[in-house]
Amino acid sequence: MRTGLIAKKLGASRVFNDDGSQTPVTVLMVESLQVVAHKTKDKDGYDALQIGAGEKRASRTTKPMRGHFAKAKVEPKQKVTEFRISADAFVDVGAELTAGHFVAGQLVDVCGITIGKGFAGAMKRHNFAGLEASHGVSISHRSHGSTGNRQDPGRVFKGKRMAGHMGQVRATIQNLSVVSTEEDTGLIVLKGAVPGAPGTWVRITDAVKTTKKKMPEKPFPAGVKGGKGKKADAPAAEAKAEG
Repeated sequence: MRTGLIAKKLGASRVFNDDGSQTPVTVLMVESLQVVAHKTKDKDGYDALQIGAGEKRASRTTKPMRGHFAKAKVEPKQKVTEFRISADAFVDVGAELTAGHFVAGQLVDVCGITIGKGFAGAMKRHNFAGLEASHGVSISHRSHGSTGNRQDPGRVFKGKRMAGHMGQVRATIQNLSVVSTEEDTGLIVLKGAVPGAPGTWVRITDAVKTTKKKMPEKPFPAGVKGGKGKKADAPAAEAKAEG
């Protein structure tokens, strides 16, 4: 299992095919993406890579995080997250990952925070039908109706779908096809829509529920700048860093 990438959503566009048809796409950009730390099963209970993306001024970074980045010998990052990996998919701390980590034709899963819609009613938020336009209904045509039961249980169940804050939740879109990647510019073009507003960070990983039997060959353990991938032995790397 390979690591994923952090990318910034640039926006939506379209790609014209040879036959004149067009494909709606979302353009993502990978910038200053480096491995910050290793998480090992012996020390942390699981195998993972901690990845950092973007550039951040040291004056805007907390003192503990400045020390964390200094230990890895990388510049402070805007976004830091972890990706679970298999024991044979470690990459050296400080290595820079590129958009070439993914290849055209493969399927990926994209996770992001959806656009916030503010306070919304039950019809807009949960697609309720609303009440009737007649038969005694007055002024409350768009209300959600009854929320509780009788004296027993005498309360509203948790999770009841009602009016409230809509959007701004974590969402994952599965099995999006990679149209193209540009390692030089860091652009990743995906077919379809990606959750989140332009300028927000998203997580991209290899698809876990794909039905495709044949997938294009991907760089393993990762697409590293200057090569197809540099493998690192996690326990040895940790011992070297501590020494």
